[in-house]
Amino acid sequence: MTSLSETAPARRLFGTDGIRGKANSAPMTAEMALRLGQAAGVMFVRGAHRHRVIIGKDTRLSGYMLEPALTAGFIGAGMDVTLAGPLPTPAIAMLTRSLRADLGVVISASHNPFEDNGIKLFGPDGTKLSDATEAAIEALMAEDLSARLAPPAALGKASRLSDAAGRYVEWVKASFPRGMSLDGMKLVLDCAHGAAYRVAPAALYELGATVIPLGVQPDGFNINRDCGSTAPGALCAAVLEHRADLGIALDGDADRVILVDESGAVIDGDQVLGLIARRFQAAGRLTGDAVVATVMSNLGLERFLAGIGLALQRTAVGDRYVAEAMRAGGRNVGGEQSGHVILTDFGTTGDGLIAALQVLAAIVDEARPASAVCRVFAPLPQLLRNVRYRGESPLGRANVQAAISAASAQLDGVGRLLVRPSGTETLIRVMAEGEDAAMIEALVGAVVAAIEQEAAG
Repeated sequence: MTSLSETAPARRLFGTDGIRGKANSAPMTAEMALRLGQAAGVMFVRGAHRHRVIIGKDTRLSGYMLEPALTAGFIGAGMDVTLAGPLPTPAIAMLTRSLRADLGVVISASHNPFEDNGIKLFGPDGTKLSDATEAAIEALMAEDLSARLAPPAALGKASRLSDAAGRYVEWVKASFPRGMSLDGMKLVLDCAHGAAYRVAPAALYELGATVIPLGVQPDGFNINRDCGSTAPGALCAAVLEHRADLGIALDGDADRVILVDESGAVIDGDQVLGLIARRFQAAGRLTGDAVVATVMSNLGLERFLAGIGLALQRTAVGDRYVAEAMRAGGRNVGGEQSGHVILTDFGTTGDGLIAALQVLAAIVDEARPASAVCRVFAPLPQLLRNVRYRGESPLGRANVQAAISAASAQLDGVGRLLVRPSGTETLIRVMAEGEDAAMIEALVGAVVAAIEQEAAG
């Protein structure tokens, strides 16, 4: 099976996970954030009630620039602003619904380094806005909105939600099976110096675990630096050093998780999806007899699910597309190999901490080590390489397309090739998988070489 160049619908500002870029450079400027607040406010001020937007952020220095700019834009559009401070993305999605807000906003670039930042929007139901709604907001940002902003007497107000962190901790704890405890469990938790640096250790401790925290000293610059779900090396070493039962690595906004078993080996999102799907199926909780994942998920997961009578529905890369497909098909388990795990029994978007708790529940329930519980299938050899470029993407050039066609032909019937531009960075991602690891490495190398040649030219 071969898949080529799957991308999200084109928009100028919004990518697969909101607006993202280098802080204080176009498009990620205070001016843009002000305009975004005005445009989104104008769109979502509907009806005579007092309108509210809740804004959360991660720990990047540039959050101090973007938060007040967004606040000013929303206030100017007539919306009250509730500031939640540093909190995981799923916490803002939850609070948007819980507070009956009209809009939720997260200021974060997720797993990217501190130099980047981003803005993503949630509707009143706590789900990310659709491509069409984002495109409509973009169109409004280009218009003269002066006549549509609030008159002086209708300006919004700003306030802080003092118990935002406590609300999220209690919500997360409620996802853990009633009557079950983490007593006796030793956990190493890497919060990536990000948004979960306070709430994640608190939730696990209150459930009974002994928590060894890493990445809980944010300084505005160190988010995701050599830590978190994209760099689990330090976590692997700490799990072995402390003889922990499990390692948990979140990313900068804590909507994804990568786990490490007691032997120091990494457990990716595909294994987590397989484990949770099997447990939900056994308990009669799985809806739709299917799991939703992206084109990046390993063929081993697809085969494992087929073996227990479940289908794997694939989407374009991006947890928003997974969530949309889950809602459309009535599924309650979905996610990405990178660690986004969406469990709609508990929330509307990926939540790394809730996913980790479901895995911990399995370990406690089965009374076996993580290495035995969490490896539910043998993954096929899979290789992913990223090629950075400047200027125009070389993906459409003849030499690159010829290399892709040649590699696809060799994998036809025995594997998959996926070549796609990143939705958040100037990268082209080349992934292949199949039974023969040497073949996979050679084919990915050939496609990467063609892209690099064109990018250099």
